[in-house]
Amino acid sequence: MADPELVDVVVIGLGVGGEEVAGRLAEAGLTVVGVERDLVGGECPYWGCVPSKMMIRAANAIAEARRVDGLAGTAEVRPDWAPVARRIREEATDTWDDTVAVERFTGKGGRFVRGSARLDGPGRVRVGERVFQARHGIVLGTGTRPSVPPVDGLADTPYWTNRQAIEVEELPESLLVLGGGAIGLELAQVFARFGVRVTVVEALDRVLAVEEPEASEVAEAALRADGVEIHTGVRAERVSHDGRGFTLHGAGGAEFTAERLLVVTGRRAHLDELGLDTVGVDAGRRYLAVDDRLHVTEGIWAVGDVTGEGAFTHVAMYQAGIVVADVLDHARRADGGADPSGTASATGGASGAVGAASGGSAGAVPRADYRALPRVTFTDPEVGAVGLTERQARERGVNVQVGLARVPSSARGWIHKAGNEGFVKLVADADQGVLIGATSVGPAGGEVLSGLVVAVHAAVPLARLRQMIYAYPTFHRAIEDALRDMS
Repeated sequence: MADPELVDVVVIGLGVGGEEVAGRLAEAGLTVVGVERDLVGGECPYWGCVPSKMMIRAANAIAEARRVDGLAGTAEVRPDWAPVARRIREEATDTWDDTVAVERFTGKGGRFVRGSARLDGPGRVRVGERVFQARHGIVLGTGTRPSVPPVDGLADTPYWTNRQAIEVEELPESLLVLGGGAIGLELAQVFARFGVRVTVVEALDRVLAVEEPEASEVAEAALRADGVEIHTGVRAERVSHDGRGFTLHGAGGAEFTAERLLVVTGRRAHLDELGLDTVGVDAGRRYLAVDDRLHVTEGIWAVGDVTGEGAFTHVAMYQAGIVVADVLDHARRADGGADPSGTASATGGASGAVGAASGGSAGAVPRADYRALPRVTFTDPEVGAVGLTERQARERGVNVQVGLARVPSSARGWIHKAGNEGFVKLVADADQGVLIGATSVGPAGGEVLSGLVVAVHAAVPLARLRQMIYAYPTFHRAIEDALRDMS
Protein backbone atom coordinates (compact mmCIF):
# COMPACT_ATOMS: atom_id res chain seq x y z
CA MET A 1 0.00 0.00 0.00
CA ALA A 2 1.39 3.40 -0.98
CA ASP A 3 2.17 5.93 1.74
CA PRO A 4 -0.53 8.57 2.33
CA GLU A 5 -0.16 11.68 0.23
CA LEU A 6 0.04 14.81 2.37
CA VAL A 7 -2.28 17.65 1.32
CA ASP A 8 -3.93 20.58 3.09
CA VAL A 9 -7.63 19.81 2.65
CA VAL A 10 -9.75 17.03 1.16
CA VAL A 11 -13.31 17.85 0.10
CA ILE A 12 -15.52 14.77 -0.32
CA GLY A 13 -18.46 15.54 -2.58
CA LEU A 14 -18.35 18.42 -5.05
CA GLY A 15 -21.98 19.42 -5.13
CA VAL A 16 -22.84 23.09 -4.91
CA GLY A 17 -21.42 23.55 -1.41
CA GLY A 18 -18.43 21.25 -1.76
CA GLU A 19 -17.40 22.75 -5.09
CA GLU A 20 -17.59 26.25 -3.64
CA VAL A 21 -15.50 25.32 -0.61
CA ALA A 22 -12.90 23.42 -2.63
CA GLY A 23 -12.55 26.13 -5.25
CA ARG A 24 -12.20 28.99 -2.81
CA LEU A 25 -9.71 27.16 -0.61
CA ALA A 26 -7.63 26.31 -3.67
CA GLU A 27 -7.73 29.97 -4.78
CA ALA A 28 -6.53 30.93 -1.29
CA GLY A 29 -3.38 28.87 -1.79
CA LEU A 30 -4.15 25.60 -0.04
CA THR A 31 -3.48 22.26 -1.70
CA VAL A 32 -6.99 20.90 -2.13
CA VAL A 33 -8.13 17.50 -3.35
CA GLY A 34 -11.77 17.41 -4.43
CA VAL A 35 -13.40 13.98 -4.74
CA GLU A 36 -16.66 13.35 -6.60
CA ARG A 37 -18.11 10.05 -7.75
CA ASP A 38 -20.93 11.53 -9.82
CA LEU A 39 -21.02 14.97 -11.48
CA VAL A 40 -19.21 18.04 -10.18
CA GLY A 41 -21.87 20.57 -9.27
CA GLY A 42 -24.21 17.98 -7.79
CA GLU A 43 -27.97 17.71 -8.03
CA CYS A 44 -28.83 21.36 -8.60
CA PRO A 45 -27.38 22.04 -12.07
CA TYR A 46 -28.11 18.61 -13.53
CA TRP A 47 -31.33 17.26 -11.97
CA GLY A 48 -32.62 19.98 -9.68
CA CYS A 49 -32.83 23.74 -9.48
CA VAL A 50 -31.60 24.76 -12.92
CA PRO A 51 -33.24 22.26 -15.33
CA SER A 52 -36.47 22.13 -13.31
CA LYS A 53 -36.79 25.91 -13.49
CA MET A 54 -36.25 25.72 -17.25
CA MET A 55 -39.19 23.31 -17.34
CA ILE A 56 -41.24 25.63 -15.13
CA ARG A 57 -40.39 28.67 -17.27
CA ALA A 58 -41.65 26.84 -20.36
CA ALA A 59 -44.81 25.62 -18.63
CA ASN A 60 -45.55 29.09 -17.29
CA ALA A 61 -45.21 30.52 -20.79
CA ILE A 62 -47.90 28.10 -21.91
CA ALA A 63 -50.13 29.16 -19.03
CA GLU A 64 -49.64 32.85 -19.79
CA ALA A 65 -50.49 32.29 -23.45
CA ARG A 66 -53.73 30.64 -22.37
CA ARG A 67 -54.52 33.75 -20.29
CA VAL A 68 -54.53 35.95 -23.37
CA ASP A 69 -58.25 35.23 -23.76
CA GLY A 70 -60.08 37.85 -21.75
CA LEU A 71 -57.04 40.10 -21.53
CA ALA A 72 -55.72 40.72 -25.02
CA GLY A 73 -57.70 38.84 -27.66
CA THR A 74 -57.31 35.13 -28.35
CA ALA A 75 -54.40 32.71 -28.53
CA GLU A 76 -53.94 29.13 -29.63
CA VAL A 77 -51.34 27.06 -27.80
CA ARG A 78 -49.73 23.82 -28.99
CA PRO A 79 -47.35 22.54 -26.28
CA ASP A 80 -44.17 20.86 -27.53
CA TRP A 81 -41.77 19.21 -25.09
CA ALA A 82 -38.91 18.82 -27.59
CA PRO A 83 -37.43 22.33 -27.20
CA VAL A 84 -37.62 22.03 -23.42
CA ALA A 85 -35.75 18.71 -23.39
CA ARG A 86 -33.22 20.10 -25.87
CA ARG A 87 -32.58 23.18 -23.74
CA ILE A 88 -32.00 21.04 -20.65
CA ARG A 89 -29.54 18.83 -22.55
CA GLU A 90 -27.67 21.57 -24.38
CA GLU A 91 -27.82 24.63 -22.13
CA ALA A 92 -28.15 23.31 -18.60
CA THR A 93 -26.35 19.96 -18.43
CA ASP A 94 -24.12 19.48 -21.49
CA THR A 95 -25.96 16.16 -21.76
CA TRP A 96 -25.01 15.41 -18.16
CA ASP A 97 -21.31 15.98 -18.70
CA ASP A 98 -19.32 17.84 -16.02
CA THR A 99 -16.17 18.57 -18.02
CA VAL A 100 -16.68 22.33 -17.72
CA ALA A 101 -17.24 22.09 -13.96
CA VAL A 102 -14.14 19.94 -13.45
CA GLU A 103 -12.04 22.40 -15.44
CA ARG A 104 -13.50 25.27 -13.44
CA PHE A 105 -12.25 23.64 -10.24
CA THR A 106 -8.82 22.58 -11.54
CA GLY A 107 -8.41 26.03 -13.08
CA LYS A 108 -8.51 27.45 -9.56
CA GLY A 109 -5.62 25.21 -8.54
CA GLY A 110 -7.56 22.26 -7.14
CA ARG A 111 -6.82 18.63 -7.82
CA PHE A 112 -9.78 16.54 -8.94
CA VAL A 113 -10.22 12.84 -8.19
CA ARG A 114 -13.15 10.84 -9.57
CA GLY A 115 -14.32 8.11 -7.22
CA SER A 116 -16.01 7.16 -3.96
CA ALA A 117 -14.22 8.40 -0.85
CA ARG A 118 -14.30 7.13 2.73
CA LEU A 119 -12.80 8.42 5.93
CA ASP A 120 -9.97 6.19 7.12
CA GLY A 121 -9.13 7.58 10.53
CA PRO A 122 -8.34 11.11 11.73
CA GLY A 123 -7.39 13.30 8.79
CA ARG A 124 -7.26 10.40 6.35
CA VAL A 125 -9.35 9.82 3.23
CA ARG A 126 -9.25 6.72 1.08
CA VAL A 127 -10.31 6.75 -2.60
CA GLY A 128 -9.80 3.27 -4.01
CA GLU A 129 -6.15 2.39 -3.41
CA ARG A 130 -5.12 6.01 -2.82
CA VAL A 131 -4.94 7.56 0.63
CA PHE A 132 -4.71 11.27 1.39
CA GLN A 133 -3.68 12.76 4.72
CA ALA A 134 -5.30 16.16 5.21
CA ARG A 135 -3.14 18.52 7.21
CA HIS A 136 -5.82 21.13 7.89
CA GLY A 137 -9.04 19.21 7.58
CA ILE A 138 -11.72 17.34 5.65
CA VAL A 139 -14.97 18.78 4.34
CA LEU A 140 -17.96 16.51 3.72
CA GLY A 141 -20.37 17.67 1.03
CA THR A 142 -21.89 14.37 -0.03
CA GLY A 143 -25.48 15.60 -0.27
CA THR A 144 -28.56 13.41 -0.22
CA ARG A 145 -30.36 10.93 -2.44
CA PRO A 146 -34.08 10.31 -2.94
CA SER A 147 -35.71 8.62 0.02
CA VAL A 148 -37.97 5.90 -1.35
CA PRO A 149 -40.68 4.67 1.04
CA PRO A 150 -40.89 0.94 1.85
CA VAL A 151 -44.08 0.42 -0.14
CA ASP A 152 -44.75 -3.19 -1.03
CA GLY A 153 -43.69 -3.91 -4.62
CA LEU A 154 -42.29 -0.45 -5.34
CA ALA A 155 -38.62 -1.41 -5.42
CA ASP A 156 -39.26 -3.95 -8.19
CA THR A 157 -40.81 -1.41 -10.57
CA PRO A 158 -39.22 1.10 -13.00
CA TYR A 159 -40.41 4.13 -11.03
CA TRP A 160 -39.00 7.60 -11.59
CA THR A 161 -37.21 9.89 -9.16
CA ASN A 162 -36.58 13.54 -9.97
CA ARG A 163 -33.65 12.47 -12.16
CA GLN A 164 -35.70 10.51 -14.68
CA ALA A 165 -38.36 13.23 -14.68
CA ILE A 166 -35.74 15.85 -15.59
CA GLU A 167 -34.07 13.68 -18.24
CA VAL A 168 -37.30 12.64 -20.02
CA GLU A 169 -37.36 13.38 -23.75
CA GLU A 170 -40.83 12.03 -24.56
CA LEU A 171 -43.65 12.72 -22.15
CA PRO A 172 -45.93 9.92 -20.96
CA GLU A 173 -49.66 10.13 -21.45
CA SER A 174 -50.26 9.89 -17.70
CA LEU A 175 -48.23 10.30 -14.53
CA LEU A 176 -48.73 9.37 -10.89
CA VAL A 177 -46.85 11.58 -8.43
CA LEU A 178 -46.29 10.03 -5.01
CA GLY A 179 -45.60 12.97 -2.72
CA GLY A 180 -47.22 16.39 -2.49
CA GLY A 181 -44.24 18.46 -1.38
CA ALA A 182 -42.48 21.21 -3.32
CA ILE A 183 -40.77 18.99 -5.91
CA GLY A 184 -43.86 16.90 -6.50
CA LEU A 185 -46.11 19.89 -7.07
CA GLU A 186 -43.64 21.73 -9.31
CA LEU A 187 -43.18 18.74 -11.61
CA ALA A 188 -46.89 17.83 -11.52
CA GLN A 189 -47.87 21.28 -12.73
CA VAL A 190 -45.23 21.30 -15.46
CA PHE A 191 -46.29 17.97 -16.93
CA ALA A 192 -49.98 18.84 -16.67
CA ARG A 193 -49.45 22.05 -18.62
CA PHE A 194 -47.82 20.00 -21.36
CA GLY A 195 -50.86 17.76 -21.64
CA VAL A 196 -49.97 14.87 -19.34
CA ARG A 197 -52.79 13.51 -17.17
CA VAL A 198 -51.35 13.92 -13.67
CA THR A 199 -52.50 12.53 -10.32
CA VAL A 200 -50.84 13.52 -7.04
CA VAL A 201 -51.15 11.19 -4.03
CA GLU A 202 -50.11 12.58 -0.63
CA ALA A 203 -50.21 10.72 2.69
CA LEU A 204 -50.65 13.86 4.81
CA ASP A 205 -53.89 15.80 5.00
CA ARG A 206 -52.70 18.59 2.69
CA VAL A 207 -50.07 19.32 0.06
CA LEU A 208 -47.12 21.56 0.98
CA ALA A 209 -47.69 20.49 4.56
CA VAL A 210 -44.61 22.35 5.86
CA GLU A 211 -46.09 25.68 4.75
CA GLU A 212 -49.05 27.74 5.96
CA PRO A 213 -52.47 26.11 5.41
CA GLU A 214 -53.47 29.08 3.24
CA ALA A 215 -50.51 28.31 0.95
CA SER A 216 -51.63 24.70 0.64
CA GLU A 217 -55.12 25.83 -0.35
CA VAL A 218 -53.88 28.20 -3.05
CA ALA A 219 -51.40 25.69 -4.48
CA GLU A 220 -53.97 22.90 -4.58
CA ALA A 221 -56.55 25.11 -6.28
CA ALA A 222 -53.99 26.23 -8.88
CA LEU A 223 -52.97 22.67 -9.74
CA ARG A 224 -56.57 21.51 -9.95
CA ALA A 225 -57.22 24.37 -12.37
CA ASP A 226 -54.45 22.90 -14.53
CA GLY A 227 -56.23 19.55 -14.51
CA VAL A 228 -54.17 17.83 -11.82
CA GLU A 229 -56.04 15.34 -9.63
CA ILE A 230 -54.98 15.63 -5.98
CA HIS A 231 -55.68 13.02 -3.32
CA THR A 232 -54.54 13.83 0.22
CA GLY A 233 -54.69 11.63 3.30
CA VAL A 234 -53.95 8.53 1.21
CA ARG A 235 -51.17 6.23 2.37
CA ALA A 236 -49.64 4.07 -0.35
CA GLU A 237 -49.72 0.37 0.56
CA ARG A 238 -48.71 -1.41 -2.63
CA VAL A 239 -47.39 -0.66 -6.13
CA SER A 240 -47.48 -2.94 -9.15
CA HIS A 241 -46.29 -2.64 -12.75
CA ASP A 242 -47.59 -4.80 -15.60
CA GLY A 243 -45.09 -3.76 -18.24
CA ARG A 244 -47.34 -1.02 -19.58
CA GLY A 245 -48.22 1.03 -16.55
CA PHE A 246 -48.37 1.40 -12.77
CA THR A 247 -51.11 0.77 -10.26
CA LEU A 248 -50.86 2.34 -6.83
CA HIS A 249 -53.02 0.79 -4.14
CA GLY A 250 -53.81 3.08 -1.24
CA ALA A 251 -55.18 2.46 2.23
CA GLY A 252 -58.94 2.05 2.29
CA GLY A 253 -59.15 0.54 -1.17
CA ALA A 254 -58.11 3.60 -3.20
CA GLU A 255 -56.52 2.69 -6.54
CA PHE A 256 -54.70 4.89 -9.05
CA THR A 257 -53.20 4.01 -12.44
CA ALA A 258 -50.82 5.76 -14.82
CA GLU A 259 -48.17 5.06 -17.44
CA ARG A 260 -45.40 6.39 -15.20
CA LEU A 261 -44.87 6.79 -11.44
CA LEU A 262 -42.76 9.61 -9.99
CA VAL A 263 -41.67 9.12 -6.37
CA VAL A 264 -40.79 12.36 -4.57
CA THR A 265 -41.22 11.61 -0.88
CA GLY A 266 -38.14 13.34 0.49
CA ARG A 267 -34.38 12.80 0.52
CA ARG A 268 -31.85 11.41 2.96
CA ALA A 269 -28.11 11.34 3.49
CA HIS A 270 -26.30 8.02 3.22
CA LEU A 271 -23.90 8.39 6.11
CA ASP A 272 -23.10 4.68 6.34
CA GLU A 273 -20.95 5.00 3.21
CA LEU A 274 -18.55 7.61 4.65
CA GLY A 275 -16.51 5.63 7.19
CA LEU A 276 -17.61 7.92 10.01
CA ASP A 277 -16.96 5.20 12.57
CA THR A 278 -13.21 5.61 11.95
CA VAL A 279 -13.37 9.13 13.42
CA GLY A 280 -15.84 8.40 16.22
CA VAL A 281 -18.93 9.90 14.56
CA ASP A 282 -22.33 8.19 14.70
CA ALA A 283 -23.42 7.15 11.20
CA GLY A 284 -26.88 6.11 12.35
CA ARG A 285 -28.37 9.60 12.14
CA ARG A 286 -30.50 10.86 9.28
CA TYR A 287 -28.10 13.79 8.74
CA LEU A 288 -24.71 14.93 10.00
CA ALA A 289 -24.98 16.95 13.19
CA VAL A 290 -22.93 20.16 12.96
CA ASP A 291 -22.36 23.19 15.17
CA ASP A 292 -22.74 26.82 14.10
CA ARG A 293 -19.39 26.74 12.27
CA LEU A 294 -20.33 23.50 10.50
CA HIS A 295 -17.95 21.34 12.58
CA VAL A 296 -18.80 17.62 12.64
CA THR A 297 -15.86 16.80 14.89
CA GLU A 298 -12.27 17.96 15.25
CA GLY A 299 -10.82 18.60 11.78
CA ILE A 300 -14.00 17.70 9.89
CA TRP A 301 -16.60 20.09 8.51
CA ALA A 302 -19.82 19.42 6.59
CA VAL A 303 -21.67 21.56 4.08
CA GLY A 304 -24.93 21.40 2.15
CA ASP A 305 -27.84 18.96 2.24
CA VAL A 306 -25.91 16.39 4.29
CA THR A 307 -26.24 18.72 7.32
CA GLY A 308 -30.05 18.57 7.27
CA GLU A 309 -30.38 22.35 7.49
CA GLY A 310 -32.59 22.64 4.41
CA ALA A 311 -32.12 21.05 1.02
CA PHE A 312 -31.50 24.33 -0.78
CA THR A 313 -28.65 25.56 -2.94
CA HIS A 314 -28.67 28.89 -1.13
CA VAL A 315 -28.12 27.13 2.21
CA ALA A 316 -25.18 25.19 0.78
CA MET A 317 -23.59 28.37 -0.55
CA TYR A 318 -24.20 30.19 2.74
CA GLN A 319 -22.61 27.35 4.69
CA ALA A 320 -19.72 27.20 2.25
CA GLY A 321 -18.75 30.77 3.12
CA ILE A 322 -18.61 29.89 6.82
CA VAL A 323 -16.59 26.71 6.21
CA VAL A 324 -14.09 28.53 4.00
CA ALA A 325 -13.55 31.22 6.63
CA ASP A 326 -13.17 28.68 9.41
CA VAL A 327 -10.80 26.36 7.52
CA LEU A 328 -8.61 29.28 6.50
CA ASP A 329 -8.55 30.58 10.05
CA HIS A 330 -7.62 27.11 11.30
CA ALA A 331 -4.84 26.88 8.69
CA ARG A 332 -3.48 30.29 9.58
CA ARG A 333 -3.28 29.44 13.27
CA ALA A 334 -1.79 26.01 12.55
CA ASP A 335 0.93 27.65 10.46
CA GLY A 336 1.73 30.18 13.18
CA GLY A 337 0.14 33.14 11.49
CA ALA A 338 0.44 34.75 8.08
CA ASP A 339 3.77 34.55 6.33
CA PRO A 340 4.51 38.09 5.10
CA SER A 341 6.78 36.73 2.40
CA GLY A 342 4.07 34.48 0.99
CA THR A 343 6.44 31.51 1.06
CA ALA A 344 4.70 28.23 0.23
CA SER A 345 4.05 25.80 3.07
CA ALA A 346 5.65 22.37 3.23
CA THR A 347 2.69 20.91 1.34
CA GLY A 348 2.40 23.64 -1.23
CA GLY A 349 -0.16 25.85 0.50
CA ALA A 350 0.73 29.54 0.44
CA SER A 351 0.71 30.64 4.09
CA GLY A 352 0.59 34.28 3.09
CA ALA A 353 -2.52 33.71 1.01
CA VAL A 354 -4.15 31.79 3.85
CA GLY A 355 -3.47 34.55 6.33
CA ALA A 356 -4.80 37.26 4.04
CA ALA A 357 -7.93 35.37 3.12
CA SER A 358 -8.86 34.37 6.67
CA GLY A 359 -9.34 37.96 7.72
CA GLY A 360 -8.36 37.56 11.37
CA SER A 361 -8.85 35.39 14.40
CA ALA A 362 -11.37 32.68 15.11
CA GLY A 363 -13.71 35.29 16.54
CA ALA A 364 -14.07 36.78 13.05
CA VAL A 365 -15.49 33.57 11.58
CA PRO A 366 -19.24 33.97 11.03
CA ARG A 367 -21.69 31.66 12.78
CA ALA A 368 -24.55 29.93 10.99
CA ASP A 369 -27.96 31.45 11.70
CA TYR A 370 -31.05 29.97 10.05
CA ARG A 371 -33.72 32.19 11.63
CA ALA A 372 -34.38 33.90 8.33
CA LEU A 373 -33.95 30.93 5.99
CA PRO A 374 -35.95 31.62 2.81
CA ARG A 375 -37.61 28.91 0.76
CA VAL A 376 -39.60 29.06 -2.47
CA THR A 377 -41.83 26.51 -4.17
CA PHE A 378 -41.84 27.46 -7.85
CA THR A 379 -45.39 26.52 -8.69
CA ASP A 380 -47.62 29.07 -10.39
CA PRO A 381 -48.37 30.97 -8.19
CA GLU A 382 -45.03 30.86 -6.39
CA VAL A 383 -44.99 30.07 -2.68
CA GLY A 384 -42.27 31.94 -0.80
CA ALA A 385 -41.75 31.66 2.95
CA VAL A 386 -39.23 32.67 5.61
CA GLY A 387 -38.90 31.91 9.30
CA LEU A 388 -41.68 30.38 11.37
CA THR A 389 -45.21 29.55 10.32
CA GLU A 390 -48.04 30.63 12.58
CA ARG A 391 -48.38 27.10 13.97
CA GLN A 392 -44.66 26.75 14.65
CA ALA A 393 -44.63 30.08 16.48
CA ARG A 394 -47.61 29.14 18.65
CA GLU A 395 -46.06 25.76 19.46
CA ARG A 396 -43.01 27.63 20.76
CA GLY A 397 -45.18 29.67 23.10
CA VAL A 398 -44.79 32.95 21.23
CA ASN A 399 -47.41 35.65 21.74
CA VAL A 400 -48.39 35.58 18.07
CA GLN A 401 -49.81 38.38 16.00
CA VAL A 402 -50.91 37.63 12.43
CA GLY A 403 -51.80 39.79 9.44
CA LEU A 404 -52.99 38.63 6.01
CA ALA A 405 -53.69 40.38 2.73
CA ARG A 406 -55.02 38.74 -0.44
CA VAL A 407 -53.14 39.58 -3.65
CA PRO A 408 -56.32 39.85 -5.81
CA SER A 409 -57.54 42.58 -3.43
CA SER A 410 -54.38 44.65 -3.91
CA ALA A 411 -54.15 47.20 -6.71
CA ARG A 412 -51.50 45.23 -8.60
CA GLY A 413 -53.37 41.96 -8.11
CA TRP A 414 -56.58 43.50 -9.46
CA ILE A 415 -54.69 44.91 -12.47
CA HIS A 416 -52.95 41.56 -13.08
CA LYS A 417 -56.32 39.78 -13.24
CA ALA A 418 -55.80 36.27 -14.72
CA GLY A 419 -53.33 34.28 -12.63
CA ASN A 420 -53.40 36.68 -9.67
CA GLU A 421 -54.05 34.15 -6.90
CA GLY A 422 -52.07 34.61 -3.71
CA PHE A 423 -51.61 36.38 -0.40
CA VAL A 424 -49.08 37.83 2.02
CA LYS A 425 -49.20 36.50 5.58
CA LEU A 426 -47.11 37.97 8.38
CA VAL A 427 -46.33 36.25 11.68
CA ALA A 428 -45.05 38.53 14.44
CA ASP A 429 -43.87 38.22 18.01
CA ALA A 430 -46.25 40.70 19.62
CA ASP A 431 -44.08 41.09 22.73
CA GLN A 432 -40.94 41.92 20.73
CA GLY A 433 -42.76 43.83 17.99
CA VAL A 434 -40.90 42.10 15.13
CA LEU A 435 -41.66 39.66 12.34
CA ILE A 436 -40.56 36.08 12.98
CA GLY A 437 -42.08 34.58 9.84
CA ALA A 438 -43.82 35.46 6.60
CA THR A 439 -45.32 33.84 3.53
CA SER A 440 -45.67 35.44 0.11
CA VAL A 441 -47.79 33.60 -2.45
CA GLY A 442 -48.50 35.07 -5.85
CA PRO A 443 -47.28 35.64 -9.42
CA ALA A 444 -43.97 36.90 -8.00
CA GLY A 445 -44.14 35.31 -4.57
CA GLY A 446 -40.46 34.44 -4.44
CA GLU A 447 -39.39 37.95 -5.39
CA VAL A 448 -41.74 39.68 -2.94
CA LEU A 449 -40.22 37.45 -0.27
CA SER A 450 -36.87 39.26 -0.39
CA GLY A 451 -38.03 42.27 1.62
CA LEU A 452 -39.64 40.00 4.19
CA VAL A 453 -36.40 38.03 4.57
CA VAL A 454 -34.58 41.27 5.39
CA ALA A 455 -37.26 42.21 7.92
CA VAL A 456 -37.04 38.85 9.70
CA HIS A 457 -33.23 38.64 9.53
CA ALA A 458 -32.65 42.17 10.83
CA ALA A 459 -35.56 42.09 13.31
CA VAL A 460 -36.93 45.32 11.84
CA PRO A 461 -39.55 46.73 14.25
CA LEU A 462 -43.14 46.51 13.03
CA ALA A 463 -43.50 50.23 13.65
CA ARG A 464 -40.68 50.90 11.20
CA LEU A 465 -42.16 48.56 8.59
CA ARG A 466 -45.46 50.44 8.87
CA GLN A 467 -43.67 53.74 8.26
CA MET A 468 -41.98 52.57 5.05
CA ILE A 469 -43.04 53.75 1.61
CA TYR A 470 -44.23 50.85 -0.59
CA ALA A 471 -44.13 51.50 -4.33
CA TYR A 472 -47.49 51.64 -6.08
CA PRO A 473 -48.73 49.53 -7.81
CA THR A 474 -46.49 46.57 -6.96
CA PHE A 475 -47.14 43.10 -5.62
CA HIS A 476 -44.99 43.81 -2.57
CA ARG A 477 -47.40 46.59 -1.57
CA ALA A 478 -49.57 43.78 -0.16
CA ILE A 479 -47.04 43.69 2.71
CA GLU A 480 -48.37 47.07 3.82
CA ASP A 481 -51.94 45.74 3.63
CA ALA A 482 -50.96 42.74 5.79
CA LEU A 483 -49.34 45.03 8.34
CA ARG A 484 -52.54 47.04 8.47
CA ASP A 485 -54.54 43.84 8.99
CA MET A 486 -52.26 43.05 11.93
CA SER A 487 -52.98 46.27 13.82
